[in-house]
Amino acid sequence: MIEPYVLSNGVVAALVLGGAGVALAVRRSGPWREAAGELWRQRPIAVLIVAFYVGVALADSIAWVGGADPVRPRSLVDRLFPIDFQERSYSAPLADSLFYEPQVSLTYPGRHLLGTDILGRDVLHMTFKGARVALLIGGLTTLIVIPVALLFGVSAGYFGGVVDDAVFFVMSTLASIPGILLLSALIIVLGLGTWQVCVALGVTGWVGFCRVARGETLKLRELDYVQAARALGGGPAGIIVRHVLPNLMHLVVITFVLTFSGLVLSEAVLSWLGIGIAGSWGQMIDQARDELSRDPIVVWNLAAASVALFGLILAVNILGDAVRDVLDPRTRRA
Repeated sequence: MIEPYVLSNGVVAALVLGGAGVALAVRRSGPWREAAGELWRQRPIAVLIVAFYVGVALADSIAWVGGADPVRPRSLVDRLFPIDFQERSYSAPLADSLFYEPQVSLTYPGRHLLGTDILGRDVLHMTFKGARVALLIGGLTTLIVIPVALLFGVSAGYFGGVVDDAVFFVMSTLASIPGILLLSALIIVLGLGTWQVCVALGVTGWVGFCRVARGETLKLRELDYVQAARALGGGPAGIIVRHVLPNLMHLVVITFVLTFSGLVLSEAVLSWLGIGIAGSWGQMIDQARDELSRDPIVVWNLAAASVALFGLILAVNILGDAVRDVLDPRTRRA
């Protein structure tokens, strides 16, 4: 039986190879190379911030057995901290003693840069590990949303008739149900876990892009080159693959970036309701609610998770606006 950490390492390797392949393809394609260069010129700081989060998430996904712990696999992020880097309870950032028991000295005085939580866990360590959960939720769920939306949206827009009516009925039905209630019901049915939350978010998040894909396909199917391909005997599958999907790729890229932040925030809301993912920033914020009623107030756990979440969402949103400006000629700045 393959160990989970070995599978995780394999997934990371596949992602790195896939990213290298995409980068090579972009480099070879003139228009995409120009778009990437323009994106870097417009928003270099946002690109670097997102790259930092991605790097931390990948580092936390690469684990192996050995070193200080010969039994349990530890990731690259875990190995930045001592194996027993935990105190009895709260300690303030860079403190030498417990926050509520100043007479009790810390095992690692002055080394908890962001303090510790109620269980004595290092807040900086937890914040770093939350990046992996955030990118997993945003990235994996978006990879579920986009193919589903393209399948239904392109089918409805190209074929029309009964197919369009059926897809539109499903979209209207999902859009009429409050999203948070549908999410909660799906998670209760599927179970509480990372993959289950991703699937639940994917099932409820494809409607918006499906409408966009349907509208663009309705326009594309009437263009001259699509009509010519149909007159020359081209089948629907070939026309969609060769002429429709390539003209939707800029929308796919824009949607991937802009949908990502909404999905990460959705997980934070689910954590607030008690059905989020263990180790996420949303769960850290949820666990910090009681800390605000203490005297004196413990703020570093809440502040660390909030700043990390805010930084990622802001960088992704800024990057998304730049991607839209670069790839969509209708919104390109003069």
